Amino acid sequence: MDIEIYADVVCPWCWIGKRRLEQALESYDGEVTVRFRPFQLDPTPVTEPKPLLEALGDKFGGRDKAEGMAAHVTGVAAGAGLDLRFDRAVAANTFDAHRLVRLATEHGRSAEMVERLYRAHFHDGVDVGSIDALVTLAGEAGLDETEARQYLESNLGRREVAADLRTAHQLGVSSVPTFVLAGKYAVTGAQEPETLLAALREVTRHEAAA
Repeated sequence: MDIEIYADVVCPWCWIGKRRLEQALESYDGEVTVRFRPFQLDPTPVTEPKPLLEALGDKFGGRDKAEGMAAHVTGVAAGAGLDLRFDRAVAANTFDAHRLVRLATEHGRSAEMVERLYRAHFHDGVDVGSIDALVTLAGEAGLDETEARQYLESNLGRREVAADLRTAHQLGVSSVPTFVLAGKYAVTGAQEPETLLAALREVTRHEAAA
């Protein structure tokens, strides 16, 4: 089964959803191919690094509210085995990060690249909008750093990522994570592993009957 995950690497619920899908797949008997599709929560350019909690406070009505939201999602993430550190995280535009994921996909390293980007942003406090930082992360995910830098400093992948982002909106993807199963069935949100497993099995039955 093909599983497409529309997500953004600065979305905590997307990381939680990815981990819960991995947990669901441990109990799923079928063959799967996972493809990561880009989505941007906020395409606004980020001109200089800014603490994520400060940026969220500006967007959602103050630092206290931002910290409350962060505390809630941090608790949920811990239940999935993830350690989120909003106190370290830096706000970033993710267009180049999505380009890097596209390059990693060409080398069969997309899962490693996506996981490294999530951890960099939410745990390590890395600015995933920085080309220099992305090059380092590329190397840590098994890519050649020289190739990654040449790719990111060129226009390669820009048109393709922009087209993928338009496709997401044309498909009606408005919140992430969104899982598209077998190209037909959408499951939205960081659902529990049991819910995702049930969806996988139901789609498998539908596809077999068809």
